[in-house]
Amino acid sequence: MQPRLNIIWLGIILLVGLFSLLYLWFTLFPGQVLPDALKYFSAEQVDQGRKYSRAQQLLFISSFLVQTIFLLWMVFGGRAAALSRWCQKLSGGNYLGSILLFFLALWILLRFINLPFTLYGSYFLQHHWGFSTQNMGAWWIDYLKSAGLDLILSAIGVVLLFWSMNRWSSTWWLACAAFISVWMIVQSFLWPVVVSPLFNRFVPVDNPEISAIVHELSQKAQIPVEQVLVMDASRRTTKANAYFTGLGHTKRIVLYDTLLNNYPTDAVKAAVAHEMAHWRQGHIIKGLTLSIIGSFVIWGLLFILLRLTLPTPMPYPPHTWAIILLFFLLISFASSPLQNSFSRNMEEEADRVAVKLTGDAPAAIRLQIVLSTKNLSDLSPPTFIQWFSYSHPPALTRINLIQQYSKP
Repeated sequence: MQPRLNIIWLGIILLVGLFSLLYLWFTLFPGQVLPDALKYFSAEQVDQGRKYSRAQQLLFISSFLVQTIFLLWMVFGGRAAALSRWCQKLSGGNYLGSILLFFLALWILLRFINLPFTLYGSYFLQHHWGFSTQNMGAWWIDYLKSAGLDLILSAIGVVLLFWSMNRWSSTWWLACAAFISVWMIVQSFLWPVVVSPLFNRFVPVDNPEISAIVHELSQKAQIPVEQVLVMDASRRTTKANAYFTGLGHTKRIVLYDTLLNNYPTDAVKAAVAHEMAHWRQGHIIKGLTLSIIGSFVIWGLLFILLRLTLPTPMPYPPHTWAIILLFFLLISFASSPLQNSFSRNMEEEADRVAVKLTGDAPAAIRLQIVLSTKNLSDLSPPTFIQWFSYSHPPALTRINLIQQYSKP
């Protein structure tokens, strides 16, 4: 059963192709540095940030294009259908067995294809720029943990997906969207306490000064902050960061130990205030709500597309999984500007609320300057790259906005 190329596929592929060309063009030719950037950063810092960002962006777009071309070749070049028939034969006609064999074969192929990009980007590149503190053995342990978790969860998901597709021929997409929605909520509860500890150690903040800062800010924000944890980020990187995660009793603010150890107290306070602002403004709930709405739209589009792509879909053959993977890869890339736009808006709101909580705009600005310098951020990214791929506003934008927020 050879998949058919149709007008919807062509539209998605053309859009992705256009975005890819623009992304590659502005990565290679980022344009002039904004004059305002040189008010806060040296020419050398700007240059270093651009070089590091360019390397990361080239890795990202290269990895994406290689995976996309491979899956297009598999799906529309007949290779996926041939592999599907081989899996059916090898499984002795057992439907579930052929599904799992096809899933495993494609999972291994994609892992193999993407491994050079992952290894270079997260190990060699990070060592070259002085960020990584891991040795090769520790990197492989992390990689195998992540791959094993992905394999188990994905295999379970594939079995449930094909079961629902064949059981509810007209409404399976609603069931899948509902299941994914529930999974996103459950994951938000469980990820901080089940998955994250597999990779890092988390301990409560034991610095009395930081504890006092958290207590002060939580009173101002009028929110009960039960957990502020320190993560042993230094076992992998010299980069500093902080984040807010979880729902209900698993809500917590997590600070990198590199932030606490290498940054002044007022900068740490600004970082805590920013994460607390996410909490106060309900950004995780808002993000989940938008994701759930998007999930129903995307699964509905997939349902329509599969009906047009497979001539006689019932029961869905094993290579349907390759079509689904290709669809989600392309849609995730094409919808990046929309997803990142929502994220940037929430980050700007968190910056605004954080400045109100601390009353210390200069500290928030210093935090942005030091973070951007030490993490080698692109200090003058092209407008298209910002629009397409930035989940946070660039440093200069944040600094200018923080200055505006501090004005009476």
